[in-house]
Amino acid sequence: MAKEVKSVDYGLEKIFEGAQDFLPLLGTDYVEFYVGNAKQSAHFYKTAFGFQSHAYKGLETGSRDSVSYVLKQDKIRLVLTTPLNSKSPVNDHIVKHGDGVKVIALWVDDARKSYEETTKRGAQSYMEPTVEKDEFGEVVRAGIYTYGETVHMFVERKNYTGTFMPGFQKWESDYNPEPVGLKYIDHMVGNVGWGQMNTWVKWYEDVMGFVNFLSFDDKQIHTEYSALMSKVMSNGNGRIKFPINEPAKAAKKSQIEEYLDFYEDSGVQHIAVATDDIIKTVAQLKARGIEFLPPPPQAYYDEIPQRLGEHMEMMKEDIGELQKLSIMIDADEEGYLLQIFTKPVEDRPTLFFEIIQRMGAQGFGAGNFKALFESIEREQAKRGTL
Repeated sequence: MAKEVKSVDYGLEKIFEGAQDFLPLLGTDYVEFYVGNAKQSAHFYKTAFGFQSHAYKGLETGSRDSVSYVLKQDKIRLVLTTPLNSKSPVNDHIVKHGDGVKVIALWVDDARKSYEETTKRGAQSYMEPTVEKDEFGEVVRAGIYTYGETVHMFVERKNYTGTFMPGFQKWESDYNPEPVGLKYIDHMVGNVGWGQMNTWVKWYEDVMGFVNFLSFDDKQIHTEYSALMSKVMSNGNGRIKFPINEPAKAAKKSQIEEYLDFYEDSGVQHIAVATDDIIKTVAQLKARGIEFLPPPPQAYYDEIPQRLGEHMEMMKEDIGELQKLSIMIDADEEGYLLQIFTKPVEDRPTLFFEIIQRMGAQGFGAGNFKALFESIEREQAKRGTL
């Protein structure tokens, strides 16, 4: 079993009664990608994932160095940013990493205080507190670096009533495919280099006031060929969860090593988005062209009743339907969860998405690790990177 820290409500509320005070986080505000072509990327996320047009910044709004499209689906906001000239530092990020996550923006009540509290605890500054204003009010933002070139941006928008933030205008579009049922960001996973996981675990504990409430070592996360280690960090109210992965020595190259080779640094490996009806969501995503990892073997689905135990009584989904869509299932003491992982959504085998539906379970699908990583390895073998 994975090492867990527990108390009431999975331990998070009680563990953080004191520690969470200096950095209260209200949720994920937005995730910003640096991409080679924001216009085309926006079309992809609208068409394939069901995001809606929300806001825009570019030449028409007075931005001379970059263009950004903001997409929204329920509580999820994605910002897709592309440089408009060769001198932009955004270019350097894209050349080195390919399309990827640059900013994980965190919604806070006081951006200045969030910046002050984290920088005095050792965070490296990315952007000092900055006030941005327009006719709808003001937004205060401040940023710090985390692993690699990834940034945590603190966003304070309590005095703003506009569409997104100053500098953006509402993005009107005749093309808005129906949403697929994605609700909010459940967690975001970072891959870090050899021997760096504990460094970043300590950073989140010391700088952000997070707690490590789940840990998996290479004895738990391994296959015949590869292995990795993972620790899950969470803030006090449990709204922000950041698992951190590190490669481990094994016979062949793990998925984490492949990511680091192609991303050329530590960075965001995948974004887990929640749905209330994973069967409906995944069916729609597949119909729109999203590719998922190969299915687990027949034996995996035959063993579901045994693995779920008492939770089988509350299970509403048909196992045959899950198998048809290659959806995996796991359980913990609180309930069960359903999950599935896309193939990488970039040309480089780096960023991918997880679709997850929680039916009480608070874990991360530890019972699926072996089947999942064997599926990933089959894809690595095709790419010649195993």
